[in-house]
Amino acid sequence: MKTNSLDSLKTWAKSVRSDSEFRITILACAGTSCLSSESDLIIEMLQAKIDEHNLNGEVNLKKVGCLRFCGEGPIMFIEPDNITYVRVAIKDVDDIFTKHILEGTTITRLLYTSKKNELIESYENMNFFKKQFRIALRNVGDIDPRNIDEYVAQDGYKALGMSLLEKTPDEVIKIVKESGLRGRGGGGFPTGLKWAYTAAVKSDEKYVICNADEGDPGAFMDRSIIEGDPHSLIEAMTIAGYAIGANQGYIYIRAEYAISLEPLNIALNQAKEHGLLGENIFGTDFSFDIGIKLGAGAFVCGEETALIRSMEGHRGEPDKKPPYPSESGFRGKPTSVNNVETFVNVPAIILNGAEWFASFGTERSKGTKVFALAGNVKNIGLVEVPMGTTLREIIFDIGGGHPENKTIKAVQIGGPSGGVITEEYFDTPIDYDSLTAIGAMMGSGGLIVMDEDSDMVEIAKFYLDFTQDESCGKCTPCRIGTKRMFEILERLTNMEGEPADLERLETLGYNIKNTSLCGLGQTAPNPVLSTMKFFKEEYEAYAYRTKRTSYAIEGKKCIGCTKCARVCPVNCITGKVREIHTIDESACIACGACYDACPTQAILKP
Repeated sequence: MKTNSLDSLKTWAKSVRSDSEFRITILACAGTSCLSSESDLIIEMLQAKIDEHNLNGEVNLKKVGCLRFCGEGPIMFIEPDNITYVRVAIKDVDDIFTKHILEGTTITRLLYTSKKNELIESYENMNFFKKQFRIALRNVGDIDPRNIDEYVAQDGYKALGMSLLEKTPDEVIKIVKESGLRGRGGGGFPTGLKWAYTAAVKSDEKYVICNADEGDPGAFMDRSIIEGDPHSLIEAMTIAGYAIGANQGYIYIRAEYAISLEPLNIALNQAKEHGLLGENIFGTDFSFDIGIKLGAGAFVCGEETALIRSMEGHRGEPDKKPPYPSESGFRGKPTSVNNVETFVNVPAIILNGAEWFASFGTERSKGTKVFALAGNVKNIGLVEVPMGTTLREIIFDIGGGHPENKTIKAVQIGGPSGGVITEEYFDTPIDYDSLTAIGAMMGSGGLIVMDEDSDMVEIAKFYLDFTQDESCGKCTPCRIGTKRMFEILERLTNMEGEPADLERLETLGYNIKNTSLCGLGQTAPNPVLSTMKFFKEEYEAYAYRTKRTSYAIEGKKCIGCTKCARVCPVNCITGKVREIHTIDESACIACGACYDACPTQAILKP
């Protein structure tokens, strides 16, 4: 069936059976995180029982995208009962079917337990969800990403129809401009302005490219959107094509993201079958198609010019700017590049208006931002909040604070390109300008919480190891400079450094930032420079070789239970039963087994 008017789209939406028409609807998470805990098998087994009892007419089991509370997965939302089950396992399938579906009994052992040991039945009452507001993730976890009907029932493709049938390309660009939408990939460039620049260039061909090369360690925002709501990306890219005068779009995504590619390919085929992609969309003279370009997993290809070179079959290396891709990009033609999260805001903006979107956020940072919250925090998962929300709210209200009530030392924001933010800045509003003012950056949205036991030098070394390994090697400051910085950090952590190394690190860091060709090199030193700024004493402990590198036992707390000695793999712990034990620090390999085994917290970390 070809969709050629807003009325036909409206009729289609009304024909879709809603979740409320079923006696029970189960939203079962099939995001990457839950799939790693066998959610696909759980869903398959539960569906088999529903089929066996001929209950498909009254029980709707939906395989949806990420339900966002990743640390408690696999997760199920059960409606209209308003019940949320967490940490569901294969062994729970029989009880879910028999007790809940057939008997209507809540399975209390599968409910979420709060920090106060309270059982919470509904996700709506969990602190993790209370302060969130979804725009980019509006459909993720609510619809079956493999069923275009469900997307259409949520006003899917209505924004595209409105754009093509009721607005000129300039009017679409004006709406995006007035919304204040800025790029969510890290740079924060105004999206409407980028579109306007590309639209203004005269050319026989233009391109729309989606940067889905999400490679930051710990980041999974874009991936989760594609897995849970691929049609919103297709719709947004098509709107962008209409706005700038392009007839071809490409999604550049890592080949290793097979879980994301499956629903994306299905969605592309469905959109073409219904005339929402391809020739004469909505019966107009506008045609647009989208292809997929697979990347090899190079972090530097997150930079738009490196991405474009990779798409053209070359090494993924950045080019000098200007010219910018808006003028000369893919195949030398005007090209507009945005990431997934940026794009999927567009249909909501067209539907609800620029003023609606601009009502969220701060003066210069509008809308919401999605973060991947992880690390030493109780509630781990995807978080979408209005710009201007503070780090304190995310860490303690949404994240639930430290799971063991330890002191939270810092937050790494922006992944390998970002820096650390310490407790004194936790009340800083999260927006582009406020973060820049304190020496940090939004980045793509990774948010790693670190506690009092975190070694900031080791953390900086981890990120620098990643970036120097991912350097494309085109420019000398990045290729050689990051390697030299990493070697200095290795010397320090091996207790082979010297005080002069600290000055060398800073000098190298600032030189690399100021002279590298692209954003990878310009931001690679950030984790080192920011941790040196806030935790200089930790670097000095390594440089002056005063840092203890092995575990020790605090005599006042030791009860002589021998548990530490029993788990030590190198037998460096001695002591009789009920007597204070000691660790031979020269033999200790700092594995941490004794620390985990000690019942009285008598083990002192390095």
